[in-house]
Amino acid sequence: MKTARAAWKLARLGLHIGQGLWTVTFVFPRHTAAQKEEQIKAWALDLLGILAITLVAKGQPPERGPVLLAANHISWLDMVVLMACCANRFVAKAEVRHWPGVGRLAAANGTLFVTRESPRDAVRVVHQMAELLKTGEVVTIFPEGTTSNGVQLLPFHANLFQAAISADATVQPVALQFSDLATGQTSLAPCYIGNDTLLQSIWRTLCAARLCAVVSFGEPQRPLGRDRRALARDTQAAVLALRGTA
Repeated sequence: MKTARAAWKLARLGLHIGQGLWTVTFVFPRHTAAQKEEQIKAWALDLLGILAITLVAKGQPPERGPVLLAANHISWLDMVVLMACCANRFVAKAEVRHWPGVGRLAAANGTLFVTRESPRDAVRVVHQMAELLKTGEVVTIFPEGTTSNGVQLLPFHANLFQAAISADATVQPVALQFSDLATGQTSLAPCYIGNDTLLQSIWRTLCAARLCAVVSFGEPQRPLGRDRRALARDTQAAVLALRGTA
């Protein structure tokens, strides 16, 4: 039965991604930015519903920028969960652009793709982030630089925080956690780490019991003269504190 339910959810997920691709190709060109934001949020909420994931948002998500959201990184689902909470652009590794279907949807959401191994490309993306922040955008980064299991928090890389300093933008810490809805225990099903493939992570999520995605938004903070390393260190401490109260 578990496999049959997972297969049914997988079929619905494929159709939902197809619907999203149709929307960004044929509907988005005729819609305003505000209409696109509403559709993206609704699409993300529907996707979580298909996966039987309950969304719980704590704290106050940003209604407008300039805000740099800095979140821990667990899963391919992180972007979906945050899209369901508020309008924002993401900074993602370049490989995401080539994920079937998902890469096209990420690009349509205004995602900035960065080649992590290239310092020059990181400088380019930091400049783009700063320009977006100056125009009042909300930009989301995952400063661990890779996914973790959701139990431990990896050190935050400082490079992308320079965009908030350059734009004098607010930095808001965000803590993400996935748990079993019935027991409240941390769930590793959505993790996408180590030797996992994207398909393995998706299938584990589909086979899992009902899950809860908890998003905790912390207090926004201004750079206030801190350099990027100090800002990254303080934001990491804030995310750790949020995880303890989530």
